[in-house]
Amino acid sequence: MAREEETRVKLLGLWVSPFVRRVEWALKLKGVSYDYVEEDIVNKSPLLLELNPIHQKVPVMVHNGKVICESFVLLEYIDETWKHRPLLPQDPYDRATARFWALFVEEKLMKNAWIAIFSEGEEKEKAHKVAIEAVERIEEQLKGKRFFGGDDIGYLDLAVGWVSHMLPVWDEMGSTNILDPLRFPSTTSWITNFLGHPLIRDNLPPRDRMWDYFHRKREQIMASRASD
Repeated sequence: MAREEETRVKLLGLWVSPFVRRVEWALKLKGVSYDYVEEDIVNKSPLLLELNPIHQKVPVMVHNGKVICESFVLLEYIDETWKHRPLLPQDPYDRATARFWALFVEEKLMKNAWIAIFSEGEEKEKAHKVAIEAVERIEEQLKGKRFFGGDDIGYLDLAVGWVSHMLPVWDEMGSTNILDPLRFPSTTSWITNFLGHPLIRDNLPPRDRMWDYFHRKREQIMASRASD
């Protein structure tokens, strides 16, 4: 019966999306099989608009006919539905702490790293400063640890996993050096450990393709700003 339920999972995603990637990692760590449907977020499919009419974005997961959206919600749903190989800590305080840091990294690091890469001048400098301050906080959380939760990959590692493979591309493209390995040795060590896990290493978007994707997006954004 468990295997039958697993085959009834469908995930709508986008290859480059860090939000989709974290959900895929969770499913793979749990050993849950699923059907993947690649979406074009510019020309959204009728299926995506039907399943997620409010936000109209990925990831969207369908399990036994039930639709679940938003990546953090999906991580918790996956963890609670397939209870083996827990992702969230068992202690309520530790669970709350993991959720706090997941939101912190999303709001402080991801948002400001994006602005720093796709802007210039004072706006870039301000966002760059906030992004580095966020990595300083991450560094404090990782000191003496292989992963955020200890010795194995958990919820927060998946939530922050985009830092390991996407932020270096952004850094290089924007000449920002947010993720300075000399300044942040614990974070750099975590990246090595995270990317060294076979289920993570074998399920990453191609770096060259990421570069091309974000380079085109940067050119479009910069050209749009120049014409305003």
